[in-house]
Amino acid sequence: MTIEVIRDRSRKMAHTVHVRQHAFAVDEPESNGGEDLGPTPHDLYDSALGACKALTTLWYARRKQIPVEDIRVTVERDDSEERRGTYRLRTTLHLTGPLTEAQRQELLNVAGKCPVHKLMTQATTEVVTELAPAAA
Repeated sequence: MTIEVIRDRSRKMAHTVHVRQHAFAVDEPESNGGEDLGPTPHDLYDSALGACKALTTLWYARRKQIPVEDIRVTVERDDSEERRGTYRLRTTLHLTGPLTEAQRQELLNVAGKCPVHKLMTQATTEVVTELAPAAA
């Protein structure tokens, strides 16, 4: 799969991200020279974790017929030590429905094993950045 990020030249810093048939704006807040027209790359990174936890939890609950009614995940960022190599994310799983405490704990355990959580904490990500040939 290829994701494409294209500059919106009519704006200060905004770009449009294209993922399959979806498109959305990314930008920086005004304090960083943007216009705050969309989430920042850090916001997307953090959101990926929250979204993965929510979707994984719902998928599992449906598969196991656990009567969860609503799922909300909050993600709190502490980037105060990012430049020193530590980026902290605290997620909180909010569940509603006629759940037993054992079911709540089971869903918490599942959320902790979502693929993005594993990717962020257990995988080595290799990034290669290359320059496309100059346009003629």
